[in-house]
Amino acid sequence: MEKKIYVVGIGPGSPEDVTPAVRQVIATSDVIVGYHRYFPFVSPWIRPDALCVDTGMKHEQERAEQAFRYADEGQTVCVISSGDAGIYGMAPLLYEMKSESHSDVTIEVLPGISAFQKAASLLGAPIGHDTCIISLSDLMTPWEVIERRLIAAAEADFVTALYNPRSNGRYWQLHRAKELFLKARRGDNVVGYVRQAGRDEQAIKVTTLAAFNPEEVDMFTIVIIGNSQSYISDSKMITPRGYNIEEAKGRKAERSEVRDSVGQTIMMESFRTIAGELKRDYPSDHKWALLHAIHTTADFEMEDILYTDPGAVETLYRKVKDGSLKTIVSDVTMVTSGIRKGALQRLAIEAKCYLADPRAAEMASAQGITRTQAGIRLAVAEHPDALFAFGNAPTALMELCDLIRKGYAHPAGIIAAPVGFVHVRESKYMVKTFKDIPKIIVEGRKGGSGLAATLCNAILTFDDAAQLKPGRDL
Repeated sequence: MEKKIYVVGIGPGSPEDVTPAVRQVIATSDVIVGYHRYFPFVSPWIRPDALCVDTGMKHEQERAEQAFRYADEGQTVCVISSGDAGIYGMAPLLYEMKSESHSDVTIEVLPGISAFQKAASLLGAPIGHDTCIISLSDLMTPWEVIERRLIAAAEADFVTALYNPRSNGRYWQLHRAKELFLKARRGDNVVGYVRQAGRDEQAIKVTTLAAFNPEEVDMFTIVIIGNSQSYISDSKMITPRGYNIEEAKGRKAERSEVRDSVGQTIMMESFRTIAGELKRDYPSDHKWALLHAIHTTADFEMEDILYTDPGAVETLYRKVKDGSLKTIVSDVTMVTSGIRKGALQRLAIEAKCYLADPRAAEMASAQGITRTQAGIRLAVAEHPDALFAFGNAPTALMELCDLIRKGYAHPAGIIAAPVGFVHVRESKYMVKTFKDIPKIIVEGRKGGSGLAATLCNAILTFDDAAQLKPGRDL
């Protein structure tokens, strides 16, 4: 005589979501074991003479033990789980007990429609690409582990379904999950959630990560966070089957903006890696400049030598946005080349270098100064209120300092990153004395054109800092 336990998923709670195979097993079983609230969902198929063994919440071990006991007596036993029995259900526990007790009872699992699948169908098509499921319940899993999984899912751009998101005693975890996702995703990342999926009290909502209110969610809710490609169309949440940037452009009217390019995705991952290795936390605008500097140089000494005036990056960004900063002047053409053309065009900023201007060569020859010095004199004459960025020549930075002291220049800001061994430190000491000018300085001998350019890019993209989302204009 075969000893048999069927472990079945009965779906999220509506009769039409119980599969025919599960109905057949329930109808032919001698004993039905389950949480007492699940029995009303399957009562039409339970035999009148069948024994129903029901228990309350958190009695899974007891239910499993009873299932084995009745199976050992020769009864055909059916253990019911909501959704799918293998997803946070009874199937793993029964297999564990069978293994530990060396039982000769046969276990057969019949799949059911999971709660996240039902919720997904009601939301539209949010799980069209790689998806993961995370329970926020820390009853059986330490929160530290759950948080690592949330970070991994957010950073890897998984569509993420959240089970057990919130209860009376577990009220803060969903808020923390939202916070973690906002560190890796944009605020307009689509989120959908369904309460009591498939039941009379069913409620559906599609929103964005920034607007998502965890207080609207309870333990009967499934939350699905889309990936960076997910979008809203006709009030439905849709995740495309692939990462096709050209197709995304074609859907621009339906979506808030074109999603991340591959290059941006790589840059985002790099920034998250750098942020995780910093020795301490910093104000957001200094941190944004620091991340750019380390990303460009792979040199964590930047943490010790990058100086920014308090609020300098944000102040300069505000000047860009209000139109008072229209020009960036660099000492050498390599700096101008490294400033992102997309950002300059998007913000209507002009980047100029006077080094190759024939007037600079004439002035340098006539006055016995370097061409970079001459270029700065020309720049100040035409753009005295520009953002000046130095990545090579300390003599050019010293020239600007002299012109400021004489009242000829009043820069919107200064990026001081000349590199070398002669007058480099001194030029940076000079510029630091101008207390009323926002400054970013790479102290000591280090610097370079790439650094100066990336610090310009940090200013132009400061509105992406809060979400740690670099690379918009790649």
